[in-house]
Amino acid sequence: MKLQEVFAPGRLAFIPYVMAGDPDLATTRDVLRALAGAGAAAIELGVPYGDPLADGPTIAAAGARALSNGVTLDDVLGLVRELNGELPPLIVFTYYNLVYQFGIAEFARAAAEAGAAGVIVPDITLEESEPLRLSLGAHAIPMPLLIAPSTPRERAARIADQSGAFVYVVSRLGVTGAGTSPDMEPLRAQLSMLRALTAKPLAAGFGISTREQLEAVRELVDGVIVGSALIDAFANSHGQEAARKARDFVKRLL
Repeated sequence: MKLQEVFAPGRLAFIPYVMAGDPDLATTRDVLRALAGAGAAAIELGVPYGDPLADGPTIAAAGARALSNGVTLDDVLGLVRELNGELPPLIVFTYYNLVYQFGIAEFARAAAEAGAAGVIVPDITLEESEPLRLSLGAHAIPMPLLIAPSTPRERAARIADQSGAFVYVVSRLGVTGAGTSPDMEPLRAQLSMLRALTAKPLAAGFGISTREQLEAVRELVDGVIVGSALIDAFANSHGQEAARKARDFVKRLL
């Protein structure tokens, strides 16, 4: 299934985020399968990185644990390759330095060979993203782009125009994390503005962690992205125990 196909009128696409290799790759497999069974429309699979500028404490700590296990970009692509076709579309979430060191064209080719449904790179600007977007596009891999609450309307329109599959709407200023809730009124205004700018699906992330928050934006978005709260839900667990906790979290959320 193509990434854009997970969005359908009248249906909210649930897109969880999991850090690959936290606490180990075997547990990641179990959690991914549990999320698929719990109703995930697509899944973001994070690549651990030592300087994760967009990540709050929970995801940064998860990345540090994965790095301590020696998990690399190659490992994450290998996991995508292994599970491709078994799970909902897998979106590789990584930082630009890793892509640059890998080689832009080489990374795009490797992502395509692995079966990645999309790639998100949160620390690259619109102006700098064209080489990567074009390389991924040559393999029919969309690259969703992020729009922050502080992004001016004109710039938001340009970003939305170039965003692949959907627009990633950052629900609040700052980094990811479940500890600080989005301010719903400004978020609703932001979503209404974006609706007027683009027909592409809108998926909101950064801080959405409860059913109440999800319900507050349900009518304004096509998808929600949940990471930190999910990772907290199965922290310090392994294997099937982690999978059960992830599944229980999704039941409470949805």
